[in-house]
Amino acid sequence: MPESTSPPLARAALDRDGEARGVDGFAERFDADPASRVIVLHRGRALLAERVEGSAPRLQFLEPPRAPGSTLRCYLGRTIAATAPVASADEAAADVSTASSDDLPPGTPIELRVLDDAAAARLEPEDARWANLRTAAPVLGDRDAGLFTEALALANWHSAAPFCPRCGSTTTVVQAGWARRCDREGNLLFPRTDPAVIVLVTDDEDRVLLGSNALWEQNRFSLLAGFVEPGESLESAVIREVGEEAGLRVDRVEYRGSQPWPLPASLMLGFTARVADGTTPSTAMPDGVEILALRWFSRDELAAATQEVALPGGTSIARWLLERWYGGPVPESRPWTAT
Repeated sequence: MPESTSPPLARAALDRDGEARGVDGFAERFDADPASRVIVLHRGRALLAERVEGSAPRLQFLEPPRAPGSTLRCYLGRTIAATAPVASADEAAADVSTASSDDLPPGTPIELRVLDDAAAARLEPEDARWANLRTAAPVLGDRDAGLFTEALALANWHSAAPFCPRCGSTTTVVQAGWARRCDREGNLLFPRTDPAVIVLVTDDEDRVLLGSNALWEQNRFSLLAGFVEPGESLESAVIREVGEEAGLRVDRVEYRGSQPWPLPASLMLGFTARVADGTTPSTAMPDGVEILALRWFSRDELAAATQEVALPGGTSIARWLLERWYGGPVPESRPWTAT
């Protein structure tokens, strides 16, 4: 398959239409527009459309009157161009077209609505129609995966920000879901994103370093990563995290790309780095707290180990960075069983 220049969850084409968020009466205008469509979330899961023969998975888009009462509304923006969903291996082999027969035209306004248990059960009681981002993103097209990512990030922020951090007062949703206003002081609160670096470390033999986190199942390996600290540059965070987690000194730090990861609120910033001259790769030592094991892999060794180890999922930036180093898709690994 052709190599993408962007990580999986950073490929969506969407006009976020920021000017519309401050328009008076926007909610009423949205509801009255026959072109408007709504996607719904319940407990972090999105409703998917019913599958028909020859179709690929996609989000369920509802006309506003069909969407039940919600606990939160957020305007996501307007579609720029309809994109064909990702075809499964079986569909590709059968040469089945995956373009949706009722795909949304460019300019379609999209809104998120978050449902409580009762509203979700009334709308769709079948649990299989509700999917989390890890499950859905690998099979959705770029547009739908991007909409799901944006919607989940906003929903998570609203869930965590019902009170003003300065005075503790309640807050009210404003600006079409893109801000909250303190009910006591009137100051505006905006969604926050936590920057985190993730780094593909190689040595002079072009082997890649993978680590196993203490919170993961045994033999699950990925790239080293960590949050950026206050007052720290991204490059410094890369060097610090590798030093802390693997005891190695690295240099030649280069930025490769980024993607949102709303689980719950991260922006993953991908880098490559090389073990510094004078540093021996074999001295890599896990910190024993966050990282319990470290392993160096050549390309042949990684291919041979895929039935033994679990590698990052297909929509993660870790997998994207790893496959750019590998030179293409890595052979299927043992699947992760953790969430």
